Amino acid sequence: MPTPSMEDYLERIYMLIEEKGYARVSDIAEALEVHPSSVTKMVQKLDKSDYLVYERYRGLILTAKGNKIGKRLVYRHELLEDFMKIIGVNEDHIYQDVEGIEHHISWDAIDRIGDLVQYFQEKESRLETLRDIQKRNDQAD
Repeated sequence: MPTPSMEDYLERIYMLIEEKGYARVSDIAEALEVHPSSVTKMVQKLDKSDYLVYERYRGLILTAKGNKIGKRLVYRHELLEDFMKIIGVNEDHIYQDVEGIEHHISWDAIDRIGDLVQYFQEKESRLETLRDIQKRNDQAD
């Protein structure tokens, strides 16, 4: 299993490849706000762990294993953002909250959160009921 740091890189590399068709060290460094030398070191680790193939000065490609994990990590992030929106977390806090919990939650919990998000998305009235409860609770404070 990749470390949380490896997950951050795999997630970002997957997203860059989906958006641009490629991911260069400079693109990854900019997206993650780290130095290119840090990216190079991590990319070499990910290469050794068979998540990607990296050739110096030529670029990198995700392996089937890296692509599968990258896709799943993006799904996890987006699902947690959807969950935070549904439960009414302030938009200004969602990204930081998701970043704070995404590496510390089991895939079983992710699956259950997925079920809950689906439950609320399937019927607008369920979301309206939740909002009513939240308003009542906020007024009680």
